[in-house]
Amino acid sequence: MKKLVASILSLAVVGGLSGAAYAQEHAPANGEPAAHGESETPHYPLKEPREVDWTFAGPFGHYDKGQLQRGLKVYTEVCSACHSMNLVAFRTLSDLGYNDGQVKAFAANYEVQDGPDANGDMFTRKAIPSDHFPSPFANAQAAAASNNGAAPPDFSLIAKAREVERGFPQFVFDIFTQYQEGGPDYIYSLLTGYEEPPAGFQVPPNGHYNPYFDAAAVLAMPKPLSDGQVTYDDGSPETVDQYARDVSAFLMWTAEPHLEARKRTGFMVMVFLLIFTVLIYLTKRSIYARKDH
Repeated sequence: MKKLVASILSLAVVGGLSGAAYAQEHAPANGEPAAHGESETPHYPLKEPREVDWTFAGPFGHYDKGQLQRGLKVYTEVCSACHSMNLVAFRTLSDLGYNDGQVKAFAANYEVQDGPDANGDMFTRKAIPSDHFPSPFANAQAAAASNNGAAPPDFSLIAKAREVERGFPQFVFDIFTQYQEGGPDYIYSLLTGYEEPPAGFQVPPNGHYNPYFDAAAVLAMPKPLSDGQVTYDDGSPETVDQYARDVSAFLMWTAEPHLEARKRTGFMVMVFLLIFTVLIYLTKRSIYARKDH
């Protein structure tokens, strides 16, 4: 049930349609998944997400502020046309290395609704650092009407809400390696995973083949990134691969902005427990050394 719910929600994220509804509506006429040529229902995703070497991975992981700034740029120029980040305040961008003036200037590029005023009317104004990223649509109904009946979900926590379950024995090793990057791995793989369908596979109208999609082989969202689409100021490659890496890392930061502090605290706690265990052992040895056995 957990996997089914996650799959349905994932389709809403990237395709603007309910995963179950889209899959049923556009299922092959003969009942067979043409990509597999098998009669039984295939397991999605058809390809497992690729593991990326993230700077924030592992017990000593940290965010690359340059990468986060590039990811913000990709989100602003590409993703924000459909997806909001209602839980992210502009003031938190200072954690990415921006000063107060830059944050204020960035926020001023947006307009937010405020009010009521003295006459009881709502009005719009330029955003300030205490405001949150606004939605590109006036309401959920308008968002759904513009996206084939399903409102694109908010991106604030998307990197923690979307990941593909790893079966045995991978999940066992994940306990020891502290693998927690399933969300950004999935987002990166999906954004870079658009490809031509296999021979004989019929893609329905307005559908796009992507074997990394975790609800079906086809999704409604067209390929959002292309080479040269976003201009970087730091000389980083302006490629789909780089865009996908940067925006995936940025969405991980929006979902867990205090990751670095959490990992530092966790490390200090483990060191404390180790020292405490040694001291308890030595105390026991000291006390019982004077006892006759």
